[in-house]
Amino acid sequence: MSLILYGIPNCDTVKKARAWLDARQQPYQFHDFKKAGVPEARLPQWIAQTGWEKLINRQGTTWRKLPPELQAQIQDAAGATRLMRDQASLIKRPVVEWPDGSVTVGFNETAWAEKL
Repeated sequence: MSLILYGIPNCDTVKKARAWLDARQQPYQFHDFKKAGVPEARLPQWIAQTGWEKLINRQGTTWRKLPPELQAQIQDAAGATRLMRDQASLIKRPVVEWPDGSVTVGFNETAWAEKL
């Protein structure tokens, strides 16, 4: 299994993460949520490993622009999955599937160095 980085290319955190991997000559596949969509089949694994709460970016513009009734729908994994599938920008980025099968959310140089 190769390293797969999921995100949006213009996201600053994704840019930092990709630059960090490139600087270490670490090969990876990039999955662009905007072009390829959210890989719905992967969401259950991400939720199982990280928790749905960690996957939802409640600090971002997309979350703040959601009507309160949509925000209120996120009470459990099923509600979070529906909204993440429909609103890729709600997913905290980057999501990384590591060669060892683990999944991380966000960019943390120290944690990533340990993974490599």
